[in-house]
Amino acid sequence: MKIWQAVLIAVQALRQNPLRSFLTMLGIVIGVASVVTVLAIGNGAQTQVARQIRAIGTSVLMINPGTARQGAVRLKAGSRPTLTEGDVDAILEQVGQVRAAAGSVAGTAQVIHENRNWNTTINGTTANHFVVRDWSLAAGRPFNGTEVAGAGKVAILGSVVAHELFGTEDPVGAEIRIMNVPFEVIGVLAAKGPDQDDVLFVPLSTAKLRFLGANGAARDAVAYILAKAVSDEAMPRAKEQIEGLLRQRHHIEADRDDDFRVSDPAAAAEAQRGAVRTVAILLTAIGGVSLLVGGISIMNIMIVSVTERTREIGIRRAVGARARDIRLQFLCEALVLCLGGGLIGTLIGSGVSLALSRSAGWTTVIDVGAVAVAVGFSAATGLFFGLYPAHRASRLDPVEALKAE
Repeated sequence: MKIWQAVLIAVQALRQNPLRSFLTMLGIVIGVASVVTVLAIGNGAQTQVARQIRAIGTSVLMINPGTARQGAVRLKAGSRPTLTEGDVDAILEQVGQVRAAAGSVAGTAQVIHENRNWNTTINGTTANHFVVRDWSLAAGRPFNGTEVAGAGKVAILGSVVAHELFGTEDPVGAEIRIMNVPFEVIGVLAAKGPDQDDVLFVPLSTAKLRFLGANGAARDAVAYILAKAVSDEAMPRAKEQIEGLLRQRHHIEADRDDDFRVSDPAAAAEAQRGAVRTVAILLTAIGGVSLLVGGISIMNIMIVSVTERTREIGIRRAVGARARDIRLQFLCEALVLCLGGGLIGTLIGSGVSLALSRSAGWTTVIDVGAVAVAVGFSAATGLFFGLYPAHRASRLDPVEALKAE
């Protein structure tokens, strides 16, 4: 008997009792669906984290305000500015492991161009910000020294802002209004991802003068500082040098806590990706257990099927079927059950992944290779657990089988 004939006979045999066949493959359906869904969510989460790491930039340290003191009272972290433009200059001049640094302030505002407007993040910074984060311009140029020092009314747009205000037009050289102040667009950033493209940059001095109303001691303050180490290997040393320098500049005594925090956002994101990967592996293992349970269920049903069809097996043997033909028939039945369950589970898992992506806003990535592995594993499960019932059927004595009621 040829394999395609065995498959057709297997399909006909399973169609005689469709409810039992469906309940038999249900474990495989659940297992494959859960594996596909978990892998899609896990791959999506890792893709999102990788995008965040790329957006942050390589070898980047972030310095945020920490807990300030007012006499003997510790204030809430970030409640009072503790970082200044002078700190940025000192880091550039005195920390040998840092090759670029930039201070920034940020807020939100409505941006207008002709009859279009868009609410976005306004980030006041220097040209070094784009060097630190390895961000390139799709058009135009960065800020120059005169614009940063003289509070120039110029702006660089993220790709989302450029699209919302100008559509397909070239925005470079056009005029926009931020809080009724006219600005010239001098550049547009290359697209990096939705979370990083909805932003507009102006010179740091401009942001303080036009939007924040900074005066006195606050005029020199920045909300955070980004510093780029000379290499990934230099990150620990750069972090140590920055901490030592800022403690000295802020006159922090040896027994007092820092009034700043130096962190490695890329390392934190990488740790997050590792955690996501671990959870995905654990959940995939649970899906594998479902496949295992489904395989055992298939073996049990196939053993019952062999017992119920003993007389049919005897007739087949009597008309010339060989033991390997009987074995092939029952193996094909188990294989059809598992492959059918695997395909149904793949469709359900893909549907659930897409539904989660649309309803919950999660990033999901359906990996074709992972789907193929899940379906292949379900087929292997059918072959493994169908082997014993098929072997048992092939060993039946034809004469004894024909006597069965």
